[in-house]
Amino acid sequence: MTVIGVHASHEQVHPSRLLDAVRRAEEVGFDAAMCSDHFSPWSSRQGQSGFAWSWLGAALQATGLPFGVVNAPGQRYHPAVVAQAVGTLGAMYPGRFWAALGTGEASNEHITGERWPRKEVRTARLRECVDVIRALLDGEEVSHSGLVTVDRAKLWTRPDLPPKLVGAAVSVDTARWCAEWADGLITVNAPVEHLRKMVDAYRGAGGIGKLALQVHLSWASDQGRASAIAHEQWRSNVFGPPVCWDLETAEHFDVVSADVTPEQVARTVNVSADLGRHAETLRGYVELGFEELYLHHVGQEQDAFLDAFGERVLAEVRS
Repeated sequence: MTVIGVHASHEQVHPSRLLDAVRRAEEVGFDAAMCSDHFSPWSSRQGQSGFAWSWLGAALQATGLPFGVVNAPGQRYHPAVVAQAVGTLGAMYPGRFWAALGTGEASNEHITGERWPRKEVRTARLRECVDVIRALLDGEEVSHSGLVTVDRAKLWTRPDLPPKLVGAAVSVDTARWCAEWADGLITVNAPVEHLRKMVDAYRGAGGIGKLALQVHLSWASDQGRASAIAHEQWRSNVFGPPVCWDLETAEHFDVVSADVTPEQVARTVNVSADLGRHAETLRGYVELGFEELYLHHVGQEQDAFLDAFGERVLAEVRS
């Protein structure tokens, strides 16, 4: 059966309210949850950016849901620190935690003062980090010299079964590359033909594990309100690579998105007041081969979305 989870957006919602939201999501029938891991929001209008790892411990304790997080090791995070965080949550909540690893964005990573590397360097750095994290979770002592440096690191607290390390990708080439090392793949909603290519690239290269999709959507009781929510909160997020990778601050994103129209936002966000239309769109993603869907209502108020989708959408998609 398709897993339908909720995406907890730390860059938009205060962590206390976000904890209330995942509790409510469990109550209304969502199966799982995942969250972002940012240092900065994409826009000053979003206005938050809680620390994901602190929050994950609370969320796993407060609910019975499985959780995932998208993380970028290598610059802001040393891979040994990521391995320790993953290992501790895996030990405390066996079978309920996974981490998706990606190359990151300058908006979060520039805070170290280090130079933001070219994409091919970031990809190579991530591959080194994956190997370090896996070896540490397997109980090895790790020393490594390369794009990251590790000196005699060892995890003393580890889960019996290491959590899944999933590949995060938005391009077909990256999806194909993730098949070399990942326990699954996660991407974001895009035109159907692109998503089909992503699935085919990952599976065709021998990729194993779950296929997961983060779905940006906006719902309200009337179409105008749904469109206004999406435009107000998510117009800074319509830019593809390399823009979304390389801009450094929320202010930069606000400047470049000043003239983005609601129609442009609707190409990135599934905007509709019609719950049946949302259900139909989600069923289409399942038909493409996605086994887990994580729904991200891009508004800051989550309760009405959770209640409406719990009552009207989840069962329809599962059927």
